[in-house]
Amino acid sequence: MNQVNPLHIGALLLTVLLFLFFKLSTFKEELLEAKLQYQESKKVAVKLNALEDVYGDQKKIKSSIERILRQPSLKSANIIKKVTKDSIKISAKTMNADALNSLMGKVLNGSYNISLLEIKKLGDDTVSLEMEIKW
Repeated sequence: MNQVNPLHIGALLLTVLLFLFFKLSTFKEELLEAKLQYQESKKVAVKLNALEDVYGDQKKIKSSIERILRQPSLKSANIIKKVTKDSIKISAKTMNADALNSLMGKVLNGSYNISLLEIKKLGDDTVSLEMEIKW
């Protein structure tokens, strides 16, 4: 009968142990990578949530645009406001430069997702305006 050499058993155990340590170190590296990706995803999610709070509140955007359009300096501009499912379109055939300056000052200082802004110069002091704000 053949006997198993104890050195062979020791070498086999040492090989298995080294293999397990190698696998453990690769799993640790993968875990560290996954943790870093999770942290990056978490930061992006927080930023996205903050942006949605600012740009996604339809009622807040509507009320603030209506408040801007009720300004006394914009009454003479004959601004036409059209509300659709996902946006507000503001247009004016003719408007003076002071009214445009007032409107742009209010709109550009607010948090709005402006998808279209077209201003055409009609004369020295008159312009036409077309703007679309989405939510």
